Amino acid sequence: MTVGGIVALLGGGTASAHVTANTGGEPAEKGGHAAVTFRVPNEEPDANTVRLVVTFPKNNPVSSAQTKPVPGWTARVQKARLDKPVTLQNGTKVTEAVTKITWTAGPGEGLRPDQYGEFSASMAMPDNTDVMVFPANQHYDSGKVVGWTTPPPPDGAEEPEHPAPTVDLASSAGHGHGGSSDANAASTSGGSAADESTEDGAARWLGGAGLVVGALGLGFGVGATMRARKSTATREGNGSA
Repeated sequence: MTVGGIVALLGGGTASAHVTANTGGEPAEKGGHAAVTFRVPNEEPDANTVRLVVTFPKNNPVSSAQTKPVPGWTARVQKARLDKPVTLQNGTKVTEAVTKITWTAGPGEGLRPDQYGEFSASMAMPDNTDVMVFPANQHYDSGKVVGWTTPPPPDGAEEPEHPAPTVDLASSAGHGHGGSSDANAASTSGGSAADESTEDGAARWLGGAGLVVGALGLGFGVGATMRARKSTATREGNGSA
């Protein structure tokens, strides 16, 4: 095998073990909240990964983020005022957004060779993009820094050696916090309640009318019986006389 072929194989192996982002099988929706997990493999044979710095896009601002605790690590969420406010499709104007999250290993901690770690954060997704790109820098205790920062290539193009983690955003299905879908659901619910109330009132009216008719029928029946008995008694009295 030629040297070029060996380098190509090694390069393919490196690219296959890059830092990635995923949402655990749950689709991330535009304008909704999503828990994003960054999976970080240690690719160095003689150094530990001791820091991960994930940068957030400014044009597609994330207004808030909360990190999930990782034993032995600390997390810091940094926010900053945007140079130019970004107006989302729903009309929300974002003036401050998350700029980066830094996970740092404590003393004696870190991802050792042949280990990987997962670092999660719940964040409010914007609604003005189909793909979120999160450039990440992986720091080793040897001083080496690997940047996973290359934007996604066009469809059909070869994957870069150090791609940035990405998350696809789906159109909102109305499961997020607030929105027209919730209002529609409330309106529909109110309509259903009104219909049910109308039907219930009609049923009660018919039931009441039935009771009245039944009572009248019972009264007529009792009256007829009493008249029949009286007539019989009169005839018997006349006969005996």
